Amino acid sequence: MGVEQAPTAKGKQSARDLHKSTAKEEKKVEAQKGSDLAKGAKRFDERSKSSDGKSAGAKQKPKR
Repeated sequence: MGVEQAPTAKGKQSARDLHKSTAKEEKKVEAQKGSDLAKGAKRFDERSKSSDGKSAGAKQKPKR
């Protein structure tokens, strides 16, 4: 949930804190990795691949 969509002040603060901690963690990972993490659709594709290098869609059986 976004900061503006939270119905209460406590919810808005929680959303802000989550956003800040996520940004901090992302910077830490990028520093360890030595390059930026993929963003948007590239990031989705990167994260959706399993340890065998295949995406979930590639491993699904075709419908009959």
